[in-house]
Amino acid sequence: MMIQAKGLTKNYGPSSVLKGLDLEIPGGQFVAIMGESGSGKTTFLNLLAGLDRADGGSLSVAGVELVGKTKDQLVSFRRDHLAMIFQDFHLLGGLSAFENLLLPLRLSGKTADKERLHRLLAQVGLEGKEHKLPQQLSGGEQQRVAIARALALEPKVLLADEPTGNLDRKNSEAILGLLKGLQQSTGMTLVMVTHSNKAAAVADRLVTLEDGCLL
Repeated sequence: MMIQAKGLTKNYGPSSVLKGLDLEIPGGQFVAIMGESGSGKTTFLNLLAGLDRADGGSLSVAGVELVGKTKDQLVSFRRDHLAMIFQDFHLLGGLSAFENLLLPLRLSGKTADKERLHRLLAQVGLEGKEHKLPQQLSGGEQQRVAIARALALEPKVLLADEPTGNLDRKNSEAILGLLKGLQQSTGMTLVMVTHSNKAAAVADRLVTLEDGCLL
């Protein structure tokens, strides 16, 4: 299994957000996670990303057990195994589209194949816009840069937190189609948190959380 959670718990003060979650996701699957606000879906995504630490149970991602890892170990895990895209694109405004792809590779100490990065931008429909700054691009184009940036890291697992949340219907459909196609062509595992039934319908599988448990 690419992702395996067993009895996973997470508390914030007296509030229990995840209550013994059990979930398995095989490699190469596109999974959508839905649930009302407070259901635990974003908390689970943050645990998968190593951005937060569980209080109990076990969580294995790409063969790495995350529960009990130190902060530095979680940073190394993220660098080596996964990437994330967000509702807010998190692009650096002073860098071009191409430079936004280049930066995380340099920060992680990985060799940057510039020809590959140009191909990635072309693959997401941004050929000829490599030198544009984020503010010179539409919201849909900025999300395409964010997707290409994530793929530049060649992740085993891609996590997407409301990736169409700030986009109109046309751009949302285009981004979802792009994600689906890239997931199928690369064979990566894709876990997407969404409030949108239309977005979830693109996934191979839907997981619904309610009050910190699988529904």
